[in-house]
Amino acid sequence: MTKLLEKAVEAVRKLSSQEQDEIARAMLQLAKSDGEPEAVGASHLSAVLEGLAQAKRRVFVSDANVDAAFRRFES
Repeated sequence: MTKLLEKAVEAVRKLSSQEQDEIARAMLQLAKSDGEPEAVGASHLSAVLEGLAQAKRRVFVSDANVDAAFRRFES
């Protein structure tokens, strides 16, 4: 296991059981991914399409916002 993955697991251990299960499901999905796109539910489709349109226009959040989001996982 890499040091980065060990750090991530330590951070996840501090979360609630429900949050840990969500992350575990995501990890398992990523690990078994065969390259097929994940299905998008109808309730999320407009948000996904808007995000893709923003990416095409190269509209992204600032580095500071990304750093702040990742800092939430640090203790």
